[in-house]
Amino acid sequence: QVQVVESGGGSVQAGGSLRLSCAVSGGTFSTYCWFRQAPGNQREGVAAIHSDGSASYADSVKGRFTFSKDNAEGTLYLQMNSLKPEDTAMYYCAAEKTIYTNPLSVSEYHVWGQGTQVTVSS
Repeated sequence: QVQVVESGGGSVQAGGSLRLSCAVSGGTFSTYCWFRQAPGNQREGVAAIHSDGSASYADSVKGRFTFSKDNAEGTLYLQMNSLKPEDTAMYYCAAEKTIYTNPLSVSEYHVWGQGTQVTVSS
């Protein structure tokens, strides 16, 4: 049974940092992605990491967020620096075996975690 479990969310002041973790078990996937969804907004892709270790980022987080993975532990990390109030959202980790078009697109993923809340205050 595939399990995706996020952790590491919390509350931080603007300019601060958080590191989110995503533990994936029970399956093998080629691509993983962090999404976020703020109240009233659509879920959006933030960062994706591919099987070769390369990463893709949304323009809104480039230079501030870093997506990495520990293959030995089966754990993924999203290091978030210089956080802004607009980064406040529920953050979800997703996994997929085959990406057809856009690794940051919600429609590409079928395996999801339950999410972890990130709140950034000004």
